[in-house]
Order: sequence, then C-alpha cells, then structure tokens
Amino acid sequence: MSTRVGAALAAAVVCSMAALGCEQQQFLNIVTGGTSGVYYPMGVGLSQLYRRALPEMRLSVQATRASAENLNLLQARRAELGFTLGDALADAWLGNEEAGFSRPLTRLRVVVGIYPNYIQIVGSLDAGIRTLADLAGRRISVGAPGSGTELNARAILGAAGFTYQDFSKVEYLAFGESVELMKNRQLDVTLQSAGLGVASLRDLAIAIPIVVVPIPEDIVRKTSNSAYQAAVIPAETYPGQTEDVPTAAIQNFLVTHDEVPDEVVYIMTKTLFENLDELIAAHTAAREITLEHALGDTPVPLHPGAARYYREVGLIQ
Repeated sequence: MSTRVGAALAAAVVCSMAALGCEQQQFLNIVTGGTSGVYYPMGVGLSQLYRRALPEMRLSVQATRASAENLNLLQARRAELGFTLGDALADAWLGNEEAGFSRPLTRLRVVVGIYPNYIQIVGSLDAGIRTLADLAGRRISVGAPGSGTELNARAILGAAGFTYQDFSKVEYLAFGESVELMKNRQLDVTLQSAGLGVASLRDLAIAIPIVVVPIPEDIVRKTSNSAYQAAVIPAETYPGQTEDVPTAAIQNFLVTHDEVPDEVVYIMTKTLFENLDELIAAHTAAREITLEHALGDTPVPLHPGAARYYREVGLIQ
C-alpha cells in the first residue's frame, strides 16, 4: 500500500469513527494462540502491516489459549481481531456449552477465511507408535484446555473410536510444553492442530526421531462436523518424515465483532491481501491464504467492512 493511499485511508478511519461516535476506538488488540504455534507469529506479522495502514491506532498482540478464548474475548469486546478454527467458530455462534460457550456469541463477525489447520498426531518413534490403533494406553497431550486443538482432538479421536479414558495419561498442554515432555520421555504422543511446518513440531523432530501418525480418510468422514476435510501432510514437512501422510484439515478464520467500525475492518482486509508476501515471511502457512477461500463456510455473518472489500474485487455481488 502506498504512503499516500495509507494516509488517505487512515484519515477515512478517523472520519468514520467520528461519524459513528466511536472516537474511543483507538485500540486494535489481536488475540492469537500460544507463542510456539502459528497464530502468534502470524498475528505479529499482521500487527506490523496494520501499524502502517492504521497509524492512529494502538496495536497489541496477545498470546492466548487460542480459538475458544479468542472468541469469548471478541464477544466481550476485549479484542478487535482474533484467530479461530472453523468448528469452534460454528460452536460459538450456536452456543455449544460443551465446546466452551455458555450462550450464543452473536456479536461475532467474520473477516476472512485464512489457511487450513492440519490435525498432526506425532508420536515418538521409540514408543512404537505407527497407527491410530497404537495410541491405546499411551500418554498423550491434546492441546490447551478449551483450545481449538482440544476440540479437534475430541472430534478426531472420537471418530477413531477413542475416549480419553482409553489413554493411560491425558495432558492438556500448549504445543511447546507438550514437546518438552516428549523430549523428556514423559509423553508418547502429541496432537497439534496447526499450519504445516509449525515450529513446535519442527523442534521436536530435530530433538528425537518421530512418527507422523496417519489419519485415514474414512476416519475423517466419521467426524460429526462437516468442517473436517481429508488432507495430506507432504513428505519432508518435518525432519525424518520421508512420506506423505494422510490427515484431516479444517479452515481457520480471522474474526472481529460487530462494533469495530466498517472502515477499520475494510482496511484490515484490504491490507492483508495486498501484503501477503510480508505475511508469508512471518509464517509459511500464509502461503495458503487466497481470495478463493476467503469466505470459507461458516454460519457467522460477514462483517460489512470485509464485505465491502470482497465486492470491490468481485468476490461477492
């Protein structure tokens, strides 16, 4: 974005805020996930873009327990932009209490569908884990409590016929903590829902021999949520992974709330797509962000500011 265009848009934001009586809307808090995942570095990358495009706003990036916490923070208007998985977003809109939402979160608005998360089940090679069946009786980490990863774990493991009672130990840990326990031989397997090449699993694969456990397509079809799709983790994604591995994937979204001004959301959406090269530098998972998948598949309404940009580029009428 040119300096002249950025200045003009920034001025428009100020005018828009004044017209809406939103002069106090000077903060943009981006809620992400754990620092060893993908959400956090991508959130930092977005904040750098938005500092140029929205110079009047005070930006912050907050590490969280990811999807469920982010959506509750947005509903409470304690954040203006957040990362989430598609299944958590649908559960939040409907008010699924088992997923961590005591009531429907009706203030949520979609900005953009971004990259897919891949459900990555990684075991220690020394533990003899090769297939999903080998997980029975093992020590497993399923993600931070209430996180999108933990919701994914319940869905995928349930489709494979497991309950948490089928494991000798279940830990609810962030990615980095799970990896440290695996390095110390205190866990046998970690399930991480993230973009390909997530730093935590690269770190693990460098430290110990690993196995990326296949999730067959028939298991993906057995999940109760159609948001899950069959996918592939390409060979050499992680050190020692010499073959493609079938798995499940689910779309991620950037979400805001209904009181963030239209002009602000328009600038955020436009800036993201016009600076994808910089976002890819923040994390390679951004390579999968495309206009083709921007609208995703969710019951949550699109924010009017985002809709304005998609009309401009011909994505919607």
